[in-house]
Amino acid sequence: VQLVESGGGLVQAGGSLRLTCTTSGFPLDDYIIGWFRQARGKEREGVSCISTGDDSTYYVDSVKGRFTVSSDNAKNRIYLQMNNLKPEDTAVYYCNIHQWGRDYWGKGTLVTVSS
Repeated sequence: VQLVESGGGLVQAGGSLRLTCTTSGFPLDDYIIGWFRQARGKEREGVSCISTGDDSTYYVDSVKGRFTVSSDNAKNRIYLQMNNLKPEDTAVYYCNIHQWGRDYWGKGTLVTVSS
């Protein structure tokens, strides 16, 4: 099982980025995949998740209306579209699956939002 995040970068406040989580080692047909972030000096927090079986989604209040999570099961990819980015969104973003008795994490992708 592997998860690889990509798409991070430096963007000005108000800008957009799309993160991609590419999975391998399991078929992406009916699992819950989560996006988390960790800012420097802070604990890792859950941002969003999606159930790839029925496309139901969840968002933490701070990103509702700005972030959209989606999946392309055929390509084994989960996307996080981030619009109207704010400096407080600056963090390393990780995707996660909790399955088969443990958590699996990618190495993360850094998002930096300048003011």
